[in-house]
Amino acid sequence: MNVVGYVTPKTTRRAVANVTRRVAKSTGFTYPPPANADPWQTLVMNRITARRKITRLTVGERPLASEDLLAVEEPLEIRVNGRRLAVTMRTPGNDIDLAAGFLVSEGVITRGDDFNSARYCAGATADGVNTFNVLDVTLGAGVTPPAPSLERSLLTNSSCGLCGKESIDAVRTKSTFKIADDPVRVTAESLTTFPEKLRAGQNVFEKTGGIHAAGLFDAATGELLVLREDVGRHNAVDKVIGWAVKENRLPLTGTVLMVSSRASFELTQKALMAGIPVLAAVSAPSSLAAEFAVEVGMTLVGFLRGNSMVIYAGGDRIVDAQRSVHAA
Repeated sequence: MNVVGYVTPKTTRRAVANVTRRVAKSTGFTYPPPANADPWQTLVMNRITARRKITRLTVGERPLASEDLLAVEEPLEIRVNGRRLAVTMRTPGNDIDLAAGFLVSEGVITRGDDFNSARYCAGATADGVNTFNVLDVTLGAGVTPPAPSLERSLLTNSSCGLCGKESIDAVRTKSTFKIADDPVRVTAESLTTFPEKLRAGQNVFEKTGGIHAAGLFDAATGELLVLREDVGRHNAVDKVIGWAVKENRLPLTGTVLMVSSRASFELTQKALMAGIPVLAAVSAPSSLAAEFAVEVGMTLVGFLRGNSMVIYAGGDRIVDAQRSVHAA
């Protein structure tokens, strides 16, 4: 897979520096960056968080003028072969992962070879400036482009990845992978370590307190394979799946998807589309998510905190050292 990131030619790096300067002006960051700093990395970091002047107020005490860091939210237009497919509100960073994961979630691609290349589009504004908010994906040879009906009629916001679907039937997407056949097992003891491992890797959350995370774990070893953050929980999951596309690891058999939010129907469907057999969340699932997990043979765990959890589906995959545990 060929990924174009505008990072090497001098003219491109000059353009990146210009964008960085504008971002710095709008977000409160200092420009120019420190000596020997990479303009591309400065741009990426400056776009993930934004510094804002605030007033801290405690009842009975004097207001205090201060500054705070916020997680950035900007639109990303995803194009396929030059045609607009969707616009989603996201935290900049890992945009190519996001686009690849989104295409998996929508059933457009199912393996790494289906995703040929991606590039940020120059001339995204009237004055020809590259905003790094428009990404054009080129599909692999022989891959059928998405039908015009798949194009989202509305903006997908950071809290709803299904917004813009034209009908209830369009919400459900058929998966190539049969996760019910995945023989994966994970011990309850190992599973309870995942939230802490996820939290330890949430660098942007540490700075802002306002961003979701999704992490992919190896069920057998408990290793955290990849972690992604975003203001949208669905985007964080798409970024994880997109990483797997680039690594040509689909389907993601033998893995656990851990999210720092509730488990919605949308997240269970994304897990299914990537072939992930186990979904765990620190909060509750929705009723539809639980029903869907049972329907497709997915293990669904909620309220995974400390040394306890609630198993809503597929409890036979979770072992508590002596015996298999089955959901009621």
